[in-house]
Amino acid sequence: AGGGRLLDKMRKWYYNAAGFNKLGLMRDDTLHEDDDVKEALKRLPEHVYNERVFRIKRALDLSLKHQILPKDQWVKYEEDHPYLEPYLKEVIRERREREAWNKK
Repeated sequence: AGGGRLLDKMRKWYYNAAGFNKLGLMRDDTLHEDDDVKEALKRLPEHVYNERVFRIKRALDLSLKHQILPKDQWVKYEEDHPYLEPYLKEVIRERREREAWNKK
């Protein structure tokens, strides 16, 4: 049990050290947009997609101004949920299935 807590503390430290949360971004906002990610983004519910676009635009603006959000507005490790991951897993599964089918 002690090792799990230590690992969790390390994850939280790394999450904060990465710095994207200080710009109001979530982990899934930082994914490289390859074809799979682009397809997963198309499948997001509109409100989730709009929230992502807002976070990215705000982060770009802050970055250009060399600023970060006030600490009370940083995305906390516990609040960062993988909103894109389920869609991305589905897209990857479908692509692999298509590739396997095309090999036959």
